[in-house]
Amino acid sequence: MVISDQGINHIEDVLKTSLRNKFKNYKPEPSSMPFHTRLLGKDRLALYSFIHSLNTSFGTSIFEPVGAAIAKENFPVVISHTIAGNQISRAAQTAIQNIIDNLSMAITEPNKGDEIEQIRKVCLKGEMIMVKPTIVDLLVESYVGEIFLFDIKTAKPNIGGFKEYKRTLLEWVAVILAENPNKQINTLIAIPYNPYEPKPYNRWTIRGMLDLNKELKVAEEFWDFLGGENTYQILLDCFERVGIELRDEIDEYFSKFS
Repeated sequence: MVISDQGINHIEDVLKTSLRNKFKNYKPEPSSMPFHTRLLGKDRLALYSFIHSLNTSFGTSIFEPVGAAIAKENFPVVISHTIAGNQISRAAQTAIQNIIDNLSMAITEPNKGDEIEQIRKVCLKGEMIMVKPTIVDLLVESYVGEIFLFDIKTAKPNIGGFKEYKRTLLEWVAVILAENPNKQINTLIAIPYNPYEPKPYNRWTIRGMLDLNKELKVAEEFWDFLGGENTYQILLDCFERVGIELRDEIDEYFSKFS
């Protein structure tokens, strides 16, 4: 399904609101950089600081609300920044650790379907433990009841952290199945754009921990999944139009740092 004109307008409104809120609430860290200031000027330094701050919060302030706005045209249930659940069985916890240990030692290769079924078999066995899993950035549910939970990462996530990313994805499976053992569930890492473009995303670095076909969506794969064919390009066009429309506001904001 192609995004409707109404959907495009909504996405652009979300973008404008997010950026204006960032301007309103952004407070530069009080640090003295006399050499940088004299070399580059206060306005350029302020712009650099703002962009750095925006990069660190792009997931929650931009990608989450935009992703939710896109998904609402195609999925009956769309929730951003939510909790997957709060309890996990002791047996499921053990199963998750075994899966990660075997992947780490290259005893097995990632196979998300098999991993989910391993957890499903023990999702209600043994003591139920209260847990606080990582917040789900975006949850969508299809019309047939299949759910997809996304952990939205920066374009170049720390490769060394993928073991913990894997644990998060498996824990989401366990807490969902603890509430509904028959639920059809998918848990994935989403990377909003490919920093290596036009070259392919450097997937080989994470091949041993993630099932690349079922646990990772990069750039077009992610956005087109949420909104249908060509959503990624439509979204880039939205960003460009909003940037042009707000250019005067952006210039005015940074002029006070001159």
